[in-house]
Amino acid sequence: MASTKRHPFDTGPIYLNRWRNSTPSGSFVAVRRVPHANLKDSPVTDQPLADAIDIFLDQGQRPYTEVVSQLEHALQCALLAEAESGDGDLIAAAFLHDIGHMMQKHGQSAADRGIDDKHEDIARGWVGRYFNDRVAEAVGQHVAAKRYLCAARPEYFDTLSPASVKSLELQGGPMSADEVQAFESRPHWEDAVKLREWDDRAKTAGLDTPGIDHFKPYLEAALRG
Repeated sequence: MASTKRHPFDTGPIYLNRWRNSTPSGSFVAVRRVPHANLKDSPVTDQPLADAIDIFLDQGQRPYTEVVSQLEHALQCALLAEAESGDGDLIAAAFLHDIGHMMQKHGQSAADRGIDDKHEDIARGWVGRYFNDRVAEAVGQHVAAKRYLCAARPEYFDTLSPASVKSLELQGGPMSADEVQAFESRPHWEDAVKLREWDDRAKTAGLDTPGIDHFKPYLEAALRG
């Protein structure tokens, strides 16, 4: 049966997502789409979570790459985290990790203009105020994790897209031996590496994903008490 692309805001029944070249077994993940329109019917009582959802609804259609938007990238990354870890904190971090791109003041395509938008620092500051430390640390270190992987696994560099190579240069390039040692002493550094690997793979054009409501319980559970 031919499949058609569904917009992340569309409604739909249970369907199957196949992560070609993503999950080790090429397995299928069954999920149910929950329409974004229903967010009004299931109100969010925690203001920080409502603010995060508003940012994605207002700014999420900004391009992340030529083929996926910021929202599509966030949903794909969160779905990979759900499929491969089932860890609520990592799923929340995967969804939120690039929220700083939609909060920074340099506009779109900052890297193309030679600007490091420091989106990870912006995200770390905002996420850290409202979500638990594990989520905030994974979010705040996902750029450093790219630099780490380029040093610790030299073959990793060859997997980067041209855009990621360009941003890597702006972000400081591969880590030095001292930086690698320091990174491995940080809290939750291994979470950041996992997040980075999902981040790199969450760029598939036309991939069906669940909507924001599917991930809202993970976000709610990760809020600071």
